Amino acid sequence: MLMQQISGNRSMRPFVVLAAVGLVFLAQGGSTLVSASLGYSILQQFATLGPIALALGLTMIIRHFDLSVAGHATVGGCIAVTLGVASPIGGIAAAAIFGLLFGALQGVLIVWLRLGSIGVTLGGLLTLNGIAYVITGNQEISLQRMELAQFVDDPLFLLASPRFLLAAALVVLAGFIAARTRLWPQIQATGSDPQAAVVAGVPTGVITLVIFALSGLLSACAGALLSYSLAAASPTALSNILVPAAAAAIIGGVSLGGGRGHPVGIAGGVLVLCTLQSCLTAIGVKPFAQDIVTGAVLLAVGISDSVELKRRLHDLRRLLPGRPRPRPTSEL
Repeated sequence: MLMQQISGNRSMRPFVVLAAVGLVFLAQGGSTLVSASLGYSILQQFATLGPIALALGLTMIIRHFDLSVAGHATVGGCIAVTLGVASPIGGIAAAAIFGLLFGALQGVLIVWLRLGSIGVTLGGLLTLNGIAYVITGNQEISLQRMELAQFVDDPLFLLASPRFLLAAALVVLAGFIAARTRLWPQIQATGSDPQAAVVAGVPTGVITLVIFALSGLLSACAGALLSYSLAAASPTALSNILVPAAAAAIIGGVSLGGGRGHPVGIAGGVLVLCTLQSCLTAIGVKPFAQDIVTGAVLLAVGISDSVELKRRLHDLRRLLPGRPRPRPTSEL
């Protein structure tokens, strides 16, 4: 019964994977892996990857794919560092507003011109990369406020930094919207069957625009906070964040076919990846091997989610000894 409930609830699956990963590393490294520094490292990685994976996962749930999340994060960091010397809050606000407006612009192009999200957001990614080069002059820019970098990364209660708390608050807010408002069923309906959703009166165009605006805002805020943490920004700082964000969303139960997924599950997928990377680094595994292990976990999750595989396993269980077999119907 418990396994059936877990199989039916996609948002619970990443936490089952997380528990399995934890048991494997405890068996491998014992108590040496249980430390405050390791927990802090995991949560710091979550602070960067979590909002971006949530942004990408939301677009995947409505049957789209936002390739521009990496560009939003990069430009958000550049804007925050440029304006953050005079006003750190103003720098984050400017980055968030830019991400919101640019994401909304992409949503407008997708909805009004009926364009594919892959082409639009790929163009958006290239445009954002160009904007980042213009802002930085094609070089790394520094934030001359080291106390700000110390503040956003200063551990509270040994583990949680202000940067992580903000990222966790964004996930909690998204989870509250999913659980307590009427917006989430409309988001899922938009991704499950857009035509049927329109017939049912769901404003699919407005939802698509809002999701892409939120995707830009979340990604830009994540990039701004990371740049404050590093006290620097670069036009190529987060160019490789798209793949782990997509992997975290898929591990978290988001379907590439749209209509399925939950913010809590996405957060669980992020924790799985962050735990894998931190623990593998702690036991001295080389980066290329970390990629292999992460890819194997992602492949296992994808195989377990296969509808055809589930059908074949169901047929196989019916053929096992002791299982009742359907009686052939007699011809009249």
